[in-house]
Amino acid sequence: MTTVIQVTGLSKLFRLHHVRMLSAKERILRAGRTPHEDFWALRDIDLDVQEGETVGILGHNGSGKSTLLKCVAGILKPTTGEVRIKGRVASLLELGAGFHPDLTGRENVYINASFLGIPRKEIERHFDDIVAFAELEQFIDQQVKYYSSGMFVRLGFAVAINVDPDVLLVDEVLAVGDEVFQKKCLDRVDAFQREGRTILFVTHSADLVRRICNRAVVLHHGQMVANGSPGESIRIFREHLHGVLDDTPSLVARDLPGDVKITAVHLEHPGRPDRPYLFAGEPLTIAVELDAVTDVDDPVVAIEVHDTQGNKIYAADTDVLGQPLPPLRGRTRVAFHIPSVPLLDGAYPLVIHVKDRHQGRLLAFREQQDAFEVVNPSRVDGSVLLPVTVTVDERAGA
Repeated sequence: MTTVIQVTGLSKLFRLHHVRMLSAKERILRAGRTPHEDFWALRDIDLDVQEGETVGILGHNGSGKSTLLKCVAGILKPTTGEVRIKGRVASLLELGAGFHPDLTGRENVYINASFLGIPRKEIERHFDDIVAFAELEQFIDQQVKYYSSGMFVRLGFAVAINVDPDVLLVDEVLAVGDEVFQKKCLDRVDAFQREGRTILFVTHSADLVRRICNRAVVLHHGQMVANGSPGESIRIFREHLHGVLDDTPSLVARDLPGDVKITAVHLEHPGRPDRPYLFAGEPLTIAVELDAVTDVDDPVVAIEVHDTQGNKIYAADTDVLGQPLPPLRGRTRVAFHIPSVPLLDGAYPLVIHVKDRHQGRLLAFREQQDAFEVVNPSRVDGSVLLPVTVTVDERAGA
């Protein structure tokens, strides 16, 4: 495979000035020594992108995603390190950045194209395709100051996407316009992929990364913390974005006075101990360890599964599941077996209750102290795993 983008030891330093010099006298007195703070937006980034790959860059706001893309595009000069690119590059970083509000859409197409380095003859050849893609046939000779924001970005995207690049750099612009136009943008990206173009793009959308990427990179405070398959990188991105669940201060575990204590909860799946998460469709056992301080004749153990927004997505207990428990005396292990977890990406906190069925008393509960994490290794999208298969009968068309 040919390496098309090679980033080696790339770091980018910005100087943040906290005091503004308002007069010439102040500037002379300080002799250029303006108080500032050094801010490293990127630190020691190494990244190779192969020909034909689509690589997504994920990260929270301020993680350095756009800075990295601008360094690759040549808009920013790295403080240290270097970037090498093979082939013709098209950058979709700031749609419509070259548009003049008092000029028409037609005039701005040529101006914007010149900023992207596209020859005028090439734009003339593609002009009708650009206007049709942007769906602005009726408005192309209107001043762009009268365009809506959606019309504005559609035209900018249409100009950039109608060049013939070997490498496409995209920064948060695959979600422009309405749903129909978004599909057109993604269809064009699909076409680029089939043609073997190389794509590097920044996004906040984990679902989009899974939808179109071969690989994903995660940045956190300017450092690369993941570079791998989309599913694994999305898991790490969510860890850094939301924090690891075990460190969340709102989690609660409580033993009520007397009767029963929940001593431990074990999450068992085929990935243990090599990985803390399970893949979508793998089996999971939630094993609850109980210690009955005094005998409980009619116990019921209940589990609830929540998502990270606090929504309950499943709840059941041993009675509902048709497995009444024997009296609790001393230590007991109650295990809930899920043969195939029908969930896609996410972390799923658990709530566990122990009740006395006869008296209706709550004996112990453990709220969101434990969670299982699911990684979707496939390219399907959504929140649940459906056992979908496809068959084709060519005779049906006849």
